[in-house]
Amino acid sequence: MTDEKNVYVWNAMIGGLSQMGLWGKSLELYASLKSQDAEVGSATFSSLLTACSYGEELGFGEMVHGDVIKTGFELNPYVSTSLLSMYGKCASVGGAVKVFTGAPDKTTELYNAMIATYTGNGFAEEALHVYIDMHCINARLDSFTVSNILAACALISLHDFGRTIHGQLIKRPGLSNFLVLSSLLTMYMKCGNTEDASAVFNSIAERDVVVWGSVIAGLCQNKKVINALGLLKQMHMQGLKPDSAIIAAIAVACVRLEYIDLGCQTHGYAIKSGMESDAFVASVLIDMYAKSGLLESATKVFFNIPHKNLVLWNSMVAGFSRHGEIDSCLRTFTQMHHVGMTPDSISITNLLVAASLSAALSKGKMIHGYQVRNGIKRDPHVDNALLDMYIKCGCLSYAHHIFERMPVRTTVSWNTMISGYGSHGQCHKAISLFEKMQRSEVAPDAITFLALITSCSHSGLTEGLKFFSLMSTKYGVLPTIEHYANVVDLLGRAGHIHEAYHFIKNLPFDGVDASAWLCLLSACRAHGNIEIGEVAANHLLKLEPEREDGGGHIQLWNLYGEGRLLEKAATVRVRMKKEGLKKQPGCSWVEVKDNVEVFFSGDSSSQLNLEIHDMLYCLRRNMRDEDVSF
Repeated sequence: MTDEKNVYVWNAMIGGLSQMGLWGKSLELYASLKSQDAEVGSATFSSLLTACSYGEELGFGEMVHGDVIKTGFELNPYVSTSLLSMYGKCASVGGAVKVFTGAPDKTTELYNAMIATYTGNGFAEEALHVYIDMHCINARLDSFTVSNILAACALISLHDFGRTIHGQLIKRPGLSNFLVLSSLLTMYMKCGNTEDASAVFNSIAERDVVVWGSVIAGLCQNKKVINALGLLKQMHMQGLKPDSAIIAAIAVACVRLEYIDLGCQTHGYAIKSGMESDAFVASVLIDMYAKSGLLESATKVFFNIPHKNLVLWNSMVAGFSRHGEIDSCLRTFTQMHHVGMTPDSISITNLLVAASLSAALSKGKMIHGYQVRNGIKRDPHVDNALLDMYIKCGCLSYAHHIFERMPVRTTVSWNTMISGYGSHGQCHKAISLFEKMQRSEVAPDAITFLALITSCSHSGLTEGLKFFSLMSTKYGVLPTIEHYANVVDLLGRAGHIHEAYHFIKNLPFDGVDASAWLCLLSACRAHGNIEIGEVAANHLLKLEPEREDGGGHIQLWNLYGEGRLLEKAATVRVRMKKEGLKKQPGCSWVEVKDNVEVFFSGDSSSQLNLEIHDMLYCLRRNMRDEDVSF
């Protein structure tokens, strides 16, 4: 039996290793301590549970919870708070709730842990309910309570509630410390109130780099990059050097606002500040250049980093993936493998997206096989990317096989499968799957109904009108302009031109999108209704007079031509030439021997042109010979 002095030494070692981040060693020591039947106290349990939190070791934490109950420490306030925090950090909200409700005497620390757990796992409203309960029983509030509840307000943009808390802080200045003011600043920024956020910032006497970073990042998130750069200049004047988070925030804002020139200047600033080799900054710069189509610049940033982590490799693969550069993705992935970097689910997802955009089935299968053989963790993102890849490549049976075996089906999973059936003309299967979705615990969203209406439209089924009505009456999903346009397309394809026209005229808003009129015009052309077609064309040309692809003009020209109104067709043609409008050629592609060949309508520049014509000649000759013999 270990003596009392030795137990204290073990406790100190477990706690020390946990604080140093060596949580695995802490758990090993506890296992050794248990094997010696040593008595442990609340400090040991708290240190152990903290170690489980760091490592997100829920299973080990639950085992420690069992030991806590056996030794009678379950009601110890110190231990119960550590238990609740462990469950929260391991994303087990249910476990945290059980600890919270089971505690007879709830301390402020326990309330704080529960609020932090709800907020950290995205349950902001539940966190607010706990805060209100504290108020009802007059429980003591501290700065951690206020900071956590402000974070909850920021999570769901609850601006008015956050302002109420701000008002309470003015009445109780004792709660306003550096942590609370920083949380208040972040809350206002997340809610889009940059003026009040700036006022809070100006009230902070001693500002460190974190505070400066919070306000600069907040301004960038609210599309006020110029203001953010002004603060960056002030920061320099006060002798503070910005960290990587500030540089990254400005670069991200440049991407969102498409300020590529300013983004390049930010890159230059990063070089001057000595942060060009920072992995975090480099990953954002790679993303910025890739989203702007500057893959060569993204590659230069990548190769200038001497020590590349997995995030950087994934950023580079994602950059190529975004543009469908499947070969570059695979080449980068191979290089990553050669340097000993172990790919994760994000790596596989990026590769599958590239295969999906290129419709490269053989390479998509190869990536899928690699993921299975190497036991790379499957998550909803990988499964959804697999679904999308097989659907885009026309392999619905493969997609169905994966969907049926998915452990977790998100709304994206259901939507992808429903849309896949619809895009391949299997409308009845899409409807059947939606009925199955209704019986599941996953609620349909706007994209679900858009996929259903589009599917019915392409199949000529007016049943899509039922789904359009269902989305708002049963599920409270408000229709968007895309839904309205697809209903017009549905009615038009079914030949109900007048119903489609009256549907547009009776829309619940004034500004009708051009897509709705274009759908109506296409339907008028298909069914030869020149009268309503001219009305639709006039509305369309007013809405998009400078449309580069000339979609409305071309449809109107075809409408007149097919209706033998040659003079009107000629007038439209002259107008198109005068305005320099051209029809965008149709495009299709096919995978041939691991290469994706792209073909444009009217383009004969393909290297396979001669082979294609030879094959067509042979087929035509064989068909003629068969016809003669018959």
